[in-house]
Amino acid sequence: MGPRRRRSLAAPGAACAAALWLAAAEAQQNAAAIMPEPAPPEAAARHVNREGLMAAVRTLSAPELAGRRTGTPGAEKARHYIVGQFTDAGLDPPFAEGFVQPFRMDSGIEGANVAGLVPGRQPDAPAIIVSAHYDHLGVRDGILHPGADDNASGVAVLLAAATYFARQEPRHPMYFAAFDGEELMLAGATAFLRDAPVPLERIAINLNLDMLGRSERREIVAAGSSHTAWLLPILRDVQLRASVRIVPGRDRPGISRRDDWTTLSDHAVFHRAGLPFLYFGVEDHADYHGPGDTADRIDPGFFGDVADAVVETLIVLDRELDPRTPREPFPSAELSTGT
Repeated sequence: MGPRRRRSLAAPGAACAAALWLAAAEAQQNAAAIMPEPAPPEAAARHVNREGLMAAVRTLSAPELAGRRTGTPGAEKARHYIVGQFTDAGLDPPFAEGFVQPFRMDSGIEGANVAGLVPGRQPDAPAIIVSAHYDHLGVRDGILHPGADDNASGVAVLLAAATYFARQEPRHPMYFAAFDGEELMLAGATAFLRDAPVPLERIAINLNLDMLGRSERREIVAAGSSHTAWLLPILRDVQLRASVRIVPGRDRPGISRRDDWTTLSDHAVFHRAGLPFLYFGVEDHADYHGPGDTADRIDPGFFGDVADAVVETLIVLDRELDPRTPREPFPSAELSTGT
């Protein structure tokens, strides 16, 4: 994930700090009040291979990939790995170049996105774009930044979801996009939409995954429903079968800029283009953007449960989105009432 609006190292005045805390707490409380409790483990959906998830994280955060900084040999190795996974899963290449979409930044740095397509049973229906950035910080001052949670974890879930839907064909076309250059001003997502493999008016939603592997509270933040109201009943429905707590509200009107996750990752590019987004990510942790972000610090149980919740979200989106009407889905009466 790119630079977040983290808490300032200089403490604000007591009154200001209290007001900000109360505003954030109220927003969280209001959002939590309309969400059901997480499903017990025996009732939770199970869709992904847990060992495969962790294997992908270990591969992408290995020292041989040197932190996957855009424009480096490590990033190229990550691309080769992702292409291999898409090929093995049986996805179609969506670009003229195949699975890879090269781009050049204004700085001269060359990057490349990797994407695969599951055409779906109704290939003319609006498309769902599932994204996760694969780049990270590389080596800084001689110190490796492995980027296991940020964002090998998101890419691992992306690959697991791609494998699932390649076998369980969805109604809607699904593009699974691993973006480069997120840490460099969202460069890959910008390049993807600039030369998208599907017309923008045929994109129903972007589901973006960025940092999914660690949460002491077993919570995953879901941003986007404040901008797109029909997403909230979908999240409520998913929560009935998700054993991690889904926390909406980090995009609610009136919250502080540092607590608003609308523009924190690649989904911001879709949002600016007027497209709905749903963003899953964990709160910052002590190893965020640091050398301690290693695979052994990922919580496999929580991580697997989040991956299952992501796939379940895609299942519900695929079911509830109206395949005839781009960007105007009609949730069922059951979901609309939250029963």
